[in-house]
Amino acid sequence: MKTLILLAGIMPLTGCSLGTSGDVRHAEKMLSYFQCKKIEITQMAHTSITSYHQQSLASSRQKAESYVQSYKEGEELFDVPLSEVIKEQYGIYQEACQHLGGISPTPQ
Repeated sequence: MKTLILLAGIMPLTGCSLGTSGDVRHAEKMLSYFQCKKIEITQMAHTSITSYHQQSLASSRQKAESYVQSYKEGEELFDVPLSEVIKEQYGIYQEACQHLGGISPTPQ
């Protein structure tokens, strides 16, 4: 009987950790979409708007990588799934890329 109670207590914990690791794998895959192609930073006019979008491009990717690394180390930072947080950062990244004249890959 004790074994049954112990197994019943462990099962939900195992399910949560498996779900979390699957979400981390999905978030890692999403990181591969953080690419901005067909932009030439050296040929752009250096304006405050261009600088803003370049900073946004770099920081959104850095945040996404940082969040994934934190989750891999067992630190859950948000109450929503990690993939949703990465999707939000990707939206910021994609918008900055487009403003700079680049093209981001479309997630599948």
